[in-house]
Amino acid sequence: MPEQPTIPQSQHAVQLVGPGELTLTPDKPVRRPGPRQVLARIEAVGLCFSDLKLLKQFSAHGRKGAVASGLDADVLSAIPSYVPDEQPTVSGHEAVCRVVAVGEGVTCAAVGGRYLIQTDYRWLRTHGSNAAFGYNFEGALQQYVLMDERVIVDPDSGEPLLIPVDDAHSASAICLIEPWACVEDSYVTAERQALAPGGTLLVVAAAGREVRGLAAAACDGRQASVTAVVADAAQLDPVTALDVGVTRADSIDALGDATFDDIIYFGADKATIERLDARLADGGLLNVVTGGRAVGEPVALNVGRAHYGATRWIGTTGEDAAAAYAMIPETGEIRDDDSICVVGAGGPMGQMHVLRNLCSGKANLSVTASDLDDARLASLGAKAEPLARAAGAELKLLNPQSTPDETRHSYYAIMAPVPALVADAVRRAADGARINVFAGIPPTEPNELDFDAIVARGVYLFGTSGSVVRDMHIVLDKLNAGRLDTNASVDAVSGMAGAIDGIHAVENRTLAGKIIVYPALSDLPLTPLSALGAALPSVAAKLDDGRWTRAAEDELLRAAT
Repeated sequence: MPEQPTIPQSQHAVQLVGPGELTLTPDKPVRRPGPRQVLARIEAVGLCFSDLKLLKQFSAHGRKGAVASGLDADVLSAIPSYVPDEQPTVSGHEAVCRVVAVGEGVTCAAVGGRYLIQTDYRWLRTHGSNAAFGYNFEGALQQYVLMDERVIVDPDSGEPLLIPVDDAHSASAICLIEPWACVEDSYVTAERQALAPGGTLLVVAAAGREVRGLAAAACDGRQASVTAVVADAAQLDPVTALDVGVTRADSIDALGDATFDDIIYFGADKATIERLDARLADGGLLNVVTGGRAVGEPVALNVGRAHYGATRWIGTTGEDAAAAYAMIPETGEIRDDDSICVVGAGGPMGQMHVLRNLCSGKANLSVTASDLDDARLASLGAKAEPLARAAGAELKLLNPQSTPDETRHSYYAIMAPVPALVADAVRRAADGARINVFAGIPPTEPNELDFDAIVARGVYLFGTSGSVVRDMHIVLDKLNAGRLDTNASVDAVSGMAGAIDGIHAVENRTLAGKIIVYPALSDLPLTPLSALGAALPSVAAKLDDGRWTRAAEDELLRAAT
């Protein structure tokens, strides 16, 4: 298919050239697509707090590393937008694009098509994570981006990561589906409620403890391997009854560097729980069967891995391991009658959690938006209060520095990467509470939690990272049905001239909501919606009671071009 004659030779782009080193480049080449490649014009891109992690870490970030598996090196070397390790990259992963040219053999996209970009290439592994758009593949903070079909199509499902969208919604509303999908993922991802089928199991039993409930916990299938560290020979009988060859070890230390998908500990010793936590594989689950005993002191667990590694901790005060699995919820979804506390609600992602839950359709909700910044709370209140009234929900805007929160909530969503906030939520949680560790707490150091409270009150901690295509379709369906306005989270707009200032505004938390960059606007500086009246009055006139709209976007693209 012939190229479009309007494609320029060069473009404006924000490039990350080293840790903390951003540069606005006015003449970055626009690469023409080769075989299996797609060239797209970026309509809009949202700025994300995750971009700051790449900004600070650069080549040390797990997603900036070279692809170690999933695609041959000769294919990768032929993709100009593949920029691993120390090569300069273009960040930006919340994007909507319009395809302007395709190379020979492309089937996943068509010229003229408008697409939402899913950015997580989970099948392309790096040594520290997985490949991603806006990391080791160039992202959307440029006017045009080159993508390769062999990267942006899931090889297992054949599903493209370019999701077709029509012109019914603004570019801002579409690009914001990506962060909203990350929020959605934390509520709808299925939680494992039994031993991992085909997984590895470690059973550890203190002296005098009965081993019970293993067979009932294995209801989804047999294990690939079972290892036992038990004090008494009789404790082996329930383990061998699983009909899987059992390896017996003399101690936890004798296990070498092995990790496990499930660890069931019949005991209540603090040091043992901490050592077992270090043995969890990604996606692993530690089940502590206390038998009525108390640990008696805080336990240091790697809380950050709940978000980055999907590890989980459960327990029961009884003797039966299956009872703890039975308390695991199907998903992290809120429930009718929940009392929800969003901790750090004033920031962009916190606002999305509050707004999402008020639009959930659940009955009799109480939502507490907790933040230390009164201005951010006021900004959130202007967006959330009409939704709360429409939903018949109670909304509380709370600064805990001036008004302590005395409520024991049944659901906590933690936005700030502060382990002490998770520990506080555990201490104050109601029976059966769920704690959504949405913040990316660094998974480097253990953090102390009241494990007795987790077990005795049936508190469930969980976390997710990123989103999948399913989540984007869920949010897109809500947007199309009028049940969610993703534009509600917009606080500022910018062209390429203000993009770096926008990244610093995210870093310094000077704006409560999302910043939308329109790459086609080369000269527009970072402009909060509250400043549009002075800067671009014709655009301000198209706002809806101060909120960003499709009409405002259309006028911006006309007036600022």
